[in-house]
Amino acid sequence: MKTFLSLLGFDAQKHSVKVEMMAGLTTFLTMSYILAVNPIILGDAGMEKGAVFSATVIAAVVATAVMAFYAKMPFALASGMGLNAFFAYTLVIVMGYTWQEALAAVLIEGLVFILLTLLKVREAIVNSIPLNIRYSISVGIGLFIAFIGLKNGGIVVVNEATVTGLGPWTPTSVVAICGILLGAILLTLKVRGALFFTILIMTVVGIPFGVTQIPEHFTILSLPHSIEPIALKMDFTRFISLDIDYYIVVATLLFMDLFDTIGTLIGASTGAGMVDHATGRIPNLNKSLMADAIGTTVGALCGTSTVTTYVESTTGIVEGGRTGLTALTVAGLFFLALFFSPIFLIIPSAATTSALFLVGVMMLRQIVHIDFIDFSESMPCFMTMLMMPFTASISEGIVLGLLSYVFVKVCAGRYREITATMYILAAFFVLKYVAPLI
Repeated sequence: MKTFLSLLGFDAQKHSVKVEMMAGLTTFLTMSYILAVNPIILGDAGMEKGAVFSATVIAAVVATAVMAFYAKMPFALASGMGLNAFFAYTLVIVMGYTWQEALAAVLIEGLVFILLTLLKVREAIVNSIPLNIRYSISVGIGLFIAFIGLKNGGIVVVNEATVTGLGPWTPTSVVAICGILLGAILLTLKVRGALFFTILIMTVVGIPFGVTQIPEHFTILSLPHSIEPIALKMDFTRFISLDIDYYIVVATLLFMDLFDTIGTLIGASTGAGMVDHATGRIPNLNKSLMADAIGTTVGALCGTSTVTTYVESTTGIVEGGRTGLTALTVAGLFFLALFFSPIFLIIPSAATTSALFLVGVMMLRQIVHIDFIDFSESMPCFMTMLMMPFTASISEGIVLGLLSYVFVKVCAGRYREITATMYILAAFFVLKYVAPLI
């Protein structure tokens, strides 16, 4: 048993099996919504929903298991939100690509990521990001996931007058608010597994209010759906014909996944104190990035959209997850979901609001490390933190923060403080925003 656990980076003198597994369970519960949402989104692109459910599970299991054994880190991976919407609504519905052509683009993206990771290009990009910006990424993600939680719980709603505003008192918002308060009390009392127990309790509480929907013919077990309708159905015609627009699509997927993953790894690792304090570097970073690249490749082969590291991993890290055992627990639960999907799919978003909101609170701790005296540091950091929730995108927040960092430093005559890698990244970022205008 000890030998097996050591493969996951587990040390009995530093870690606890119970804590790691509870952390994995918490992470899984907060991200399990992808099992319900991904089939709906990709189904809108014309893909068979049952097959997408199974493909989503398989991709998550493989990618997260690679994270567990290869990187030995507590991060979980699955088809990314935002990336799946881009796949279905932008590529297929708006731009007119078939879902088979879109899958081919995802596969190419995954293979390119594997190559970039082997060459350590992605690691070099991460290590080139200034330390203050790294802290602001953690804070920004905290604000972002807290906003997601409030929105999912109906506490915050779209408002034409003020963009967003307080939502009405509904059973959903009441359950979400009660969950936040209960979770805060349990965390204050230092109850181990506070976030998990809060999700569980609020799921049960939601039943009489109609928030937790239990189907009329509810069954605990279900047979896995075949992935045959969507697996290995990629269409490379546009790639082979050197379609420039198609190449831009692949580049866009690369960009979105790259900075979503980088942001999550930096934010979660920094927030959990898992970085080298002297250099600010993340342990096993390149191996974590490889898990992401392999997940995307396997996901495309199975028939699902881009796989990425989930920001909800922070909920498990807060519960004490520090090793690959946490990730392996998540992978195991995803596998069980193939057979017990009815149980996992009844957990309402209102029940997970508390976990997302309270983890957001915890991630704000890193703000004390940011240099707010030097305006050339504080302004880009503020831009990074603010734009993540405002644009609903981790990658956009990072890009705008880094662009403002380079711009202010150069204009202030402090260009020597910027690395060559940062200048290259800034050039690509400018091209990203200017290219559509040409």
